Amino acid sequence: MPLYYNTKPPMSVPVRAPRWVSTRRLLEEKLDNLHKCNNLNHVKQLHAQIIKQDLHNDLYIAPKLISSLSLCRQMGLAEKVFNYVHDPNVHLYNTLIRACVQNSLNMQAFGVLFEMQKNGLFADNFTYPFLLKACDGKNWLRVVQMIHTQIEKCGFLADIYVPNSLIDSYSKCGVLGVCAARRLFSTMGERDNVTWNSMLSGLMKGGELSEARRLFDEMSEKDMISWNTMLDGYAKAGEMNMAFELFGKMPDRNVVSWSTMVWGYCEDGDMGTAKLLFDRMPVKSLVPWTIIISGYAEKGMANEAMRLYDQMEEAGLKLDDGTVISILAACAQSGLLRLGMKVHASIDRNRFKCSTNVSNALIDMYAKCGSLDMAMSVFNRMPKKDLVSWNALLQGLAMHGHGEQALELFSRMKQEGIQPDKITFIGILCACTHAGLVDEGVRYFYAMERDYGILPQVEHYGCMIDLLGRGGRLKEAFRLAHSMPVEPNAIIWGTLLGACRMHNAVELAKVVHDHLIKLEPSDPGNYSMLSNIFAAAGDWDTVANVRHKMKSTGVQKPSGASSIEVDNEVHEFTVLDRLHPKSDKIYEMIDRLGQDLKQVRYVPDFSEDIG
Repeated sequence: MPLYYNTKPPMSVPVRAPRWVSTRRLLEEKLDNLHKCNNLNHVKQLHAQIIKQDLHNDLYIAPKLISSLSLCRQMGLAEKVFNYVHDPNVHLYNTLIRACVQNSLNMQAFGVLFEMQKNGLFADNFTYPFLLKACDGKNWLRVVQMIHTQIEKCGFLADIYVPNSLIDSYSKCGVLGVCAARRLFSTMGERDNVTWNSMLSGLMKGGELSEARRLFDEMSEKDMISWNTMLDGYAKAGEMNMAFELFGKMPDRNVVSWSTMVWGYCEDGDMGTAKLLFDRMPVKSLVPWTIIISGYAEKGMANEAMRLYDQMEEAGLKLDDGTVISILAACAQSGLLRLGMKVHASIDRNRFKCSTNVSNALIDMYAKCGSLDMAMSVFNRMPKKDLVSWNALLQGLAMHGHGEQALELFSRMKQEGIQPDKITFIGILCACTHAGLVDEGVRYFYAMERDYGILPQVEHYGCMIDLLGRGGRLKEAFRLAHSMPVEPNAIIWGTLLGACRMHNAVELAKVVHDHLIKLEPSDPGNYSMLSNIFAAAGDWDTVANVRHKMKSTGVQKPSGASSIEVDNEVHEFTVLDRLHPKSDKIYEMIDRLGQDLKQVRYVPDFSEDIG
């Protein structure tokens, strides 16, 4: 019987994806990078799923969740996650310690360590490096030394990561810390690039440039960090010739290298060289643009700063918080309102989301440039104000003589539950001084410690002595200076001497001047002010004696300077200044004004300052 075969092609069956997918597997995929997530909404969603799946006690997942909450600045939630775990291990404790340090909760980090030891767990070679990151400043030297001792007892120095962390922490603890870092460095049998670079950075922080250069020359392998650390040290020390020499020897240069040089020359006042290097940069990120624009702005060179700012925007670079804050700070320092307004216009045009820090920089810039209405406008539109916001506006009002408005702002601040700090009270006392509110200032001064627990610092005493001195209450100001918990400095006595000059208090001025001479024997301003006081009293013999003493000490009073902004540029002048390119025309106008004054029989009073 013949066989028949079906010659038709087989029917194709569509392939479909399976409808069922493991939710646990999807969750695990999301949890892989959870420790890097800084989006709070996403983290909260994952946290809810973790609780739903009963995974909150998992020693693999809990550390990741704590790390992500730390990045989101949610330490309260991070602690709750930690407390959910029934039997935490060292890794989980280390994660919480690191989270505390990342959020500047340094004392809390040590509290976690003590809790871990109390529960019978011992620190490992990861615990102490995390704790060492919390130790920053001279006050932490003893703590670093104690941690060092504990590390040696536990034998963790064999892990190079641990001594490297010690060197870095010691280097942040001042001169004594740098000496301890050097001793540790010299005993290390194994060193890597991190070791050398940490020690190099420490020597730079300690101001030991020559020792740092010796160490740099000893390095067998120098990486980019080594070169840039040395370059940064020279630039910060103002040694731009040495920096330029080193810059020329670099085998490779990155944006950091070029930016450091541009910054160094800006700080040195050599804007020509700074601009030359900036123009030669092969790649320009936002950082060098910020440096060069801020450099021109700080020097009052508005036209150049504004032109570069336009070029930066044309290059398509988008603003960030650091750029905006740096340029606005430079504008505040030099009084360049037009450039500050240009930055503000860019913020509005680009719909740049202003953080609290950016808004604070705008308030500070407008306040210091005298545009108080704009400062108030920015302040009132802020969705979230912090203490810096209130202080910036308060000090701006005080600086420009709006004392009563400043005190009203302080009352509003208290009503909204904002707790003042020592900066707030400096603004309040300055406001009282400029408004002549002596009694109010005295009440606020004594309320600092009584009502707010803020101990007056030397700056507050200086404000109070200035307030009392301007108000003619010189004896009270003098008594306050003697009752200070610390020795009055030259600024305090100088303020008193200025008050003596204002009220022609000759006898008291002699006593104050004796204190000043002990502190600043070579300051010509003190001699000049005393001379003016005696001149106002008509005691010309004493004036001659003071002038003779001033000459015998070899000191000379520097000329006072005045500045004015014209056509977007700040011009500075001193007496008999011929450096300005239009000095001839300026003096020609001054002579013409002098002649006009003579015609109206105006006689100037030179008794205010014969220095």
